[in-house]
Amino acid sequence: MKRDSKLQTITIAALLSAIGIVIPMFCPKIVLEPASFTLASHVPVFIAVFISPVVAIAVSLVSAVGFLFAGFPLVVVLRALSHLVFATIGALILKKSPNALQTMGKSALFGFFLSIIHAACEVVVVTLFYFGNGMSKAYYAQGYVVSVLLLVGVGSVIHSMVDYSISMVVWKPLVNVITIPVSAKVLPSRRKPVSDQ
Repeated sequence: MKRDSKLQTITIAALLSAIGIVIPMFCPKIVLEPASFTLASHVPVFIAVFISPVVAIAVSLVSAVGFLFAGFPLVVVLRALSHLVFATIGALILKKSPNALQTMGKSALFGFFLSIIHAACEVVVVTLFYFGNGMSKAYYAQGYVVSVLLLVGVGSVIHSMVDYSISMVVWKPLVNVITIPVSAKVLPSRRKPVSDQ
């Protein structure tokens, strides 16, 4: 039985990784010059966070490769690689406190906390490129505060929260049908009993 569970976990991690590779290639991008954000790019990573730290780490690493395959600039690939930090922290928190998603308030707070870590890591990556003169002229034209702190920092918080919300919508029904052990538990949907007529 344990072997089957491991095989299912590996299969789910592989599927999430494949989705993480495909999303940067085909999903629409929201461009706020000079920054851009790929819609739903964090969804496989968040779902991996809900499963376990090992799955979160694997999917984060492979998802960054998706940005590389899609031909994104190095700074964007490294921004994607920085997801490893928030994914690992989030997965470890859920492993220790599996009821962190049991209420809407707790879940929103957890998502916001991860989005702050996520944005901070992306700002660090872009800052290194910015002060190393490795960014496009558009970044320098708008200045550090607007280009890096506002567009990348605040933009990443918003993007992260949107993708986290999508992930929760996907996860709630999914957690009830997968048979592997998972870190994140959610309250079952309250359905009205069907009366016999």
